[in-house]
Amino acid sequence: MILWTDRDPIPRALAGHQSHRGVASTYQVQMEALRLFFMVILVMATSVQSQGGLKAGFYSSSCPGAEAIVRSTVESHFKKDPTVAAGLLRLHFHDCFVQGCDGSVLIAGSSAERSALPNLGLRGFEAIDDAKTQLEASCPGVVSCADILALAARDSVDLSDGPSWQVPTGRRDGRVSSSQGLNLPSPLDSVTVQRQKFAAKGLDDHDLVTLVGAHTIGQTDCQFFRYRLYNFTTTGNADPSISQSFLAQLQTLCPKDGDGTKRVALDIDSQNKFDVSFFKNVRDGKGVLESDQRLWEDAATRNIVQNYAGTIRGLLGFRFDFEFPKAMIKMSSIEVKTGSDGEIRKICSKFN
Repeated sequence: MILWTDRDPIPRALAGHQSHRGVASTYQVQMEALRLFFMVILVMATSVQSQGGLKAGFYSSSCPGAEAIVRSTVESHFKKDPTVAAGLLRLHFHDCFVQGCDGSVLIAGSSAERSALPNLGLRGFEAIDDAKTQLEASCPGVVSCADILALAARDSVDLSDGPSWQVPTGRRDGRVSSSQGLNLPSPLDSVTVQRQKFAAKGLDDHDLVTLVGAHTIGQTDCQFFRYRLYNFTTTGNADPSISQSFLAQLQTLCPKDGDGTKRVALDIDSQNKFDVSFFKNVRDGKGVLESDQRLWEDAATRNIVQNYAGTIRGLLGFRFDFEFPKAMIKMSSIEVKTGSDGEIRKICSKFN
């Protein structure tokens, strides 16, 4: 994780009467010390036992190599295709928002959760299956698919130059998976609707904006935002909240009669790096999805976006690195099954 880039200006307050090189060296040392200090705080803050009976290191005795196996598997898939990181992160999010974080989204079948319309674009299942196969060979019937998914989401962020954190584990897998009754956030949602959907899961505005920041490594299809480019609210015009220069860029990527399944990065400037570029884009009218750009129009969410975007990449970017793990731990504790509830699947795509 980088707190400051070579292109960032050195604050004048640090310059004094020293040489530019000397100040740069001193400043870099100070920033590195600050980074390490906050990383210690982050580890301490995320190592405590979470809600729902979960705890960090749940498998330390029953399957000591569990987290390492998941990590190596995710890393192997990431090296072949870095975009799998966003897929795994989204997969975990969709799992938690329907019946809690219980691996129900992993079940295959025409009537299962993953077959619902909002889930048809989900990916990363192969990485989860690969990790499960290795874990069953090493520790049969011990590690749940729900926990594999939570760990894989964390590892995906870390591999994308984002923060890492201790994931509270101990989830068990659900025994129900249905394509009916899903109430997932949509790219068409207003802030009011987004707020309602997140609040229903015990998440507040700060969690909402922080978790949406995961779009820094996300992608979407042209079909989910093209209406903003050519016929917004059936006016025949583009969404006025889109920056004019960015509008031209998006229209080039997604022609009016082009392929609706073409993939476009949600963070044009920094697609494969987990950073605050996404928030700067929203601030500057460069949000790809309508739901993302609307965060700038609501006073409460706008303030949070501004705090993350700011003007100085280093410290504000680090604030996001600190807040995102906390929001993820909170989200990954939604309606979890522990103890004797649920089961530990042998194969993640089907019930025992």
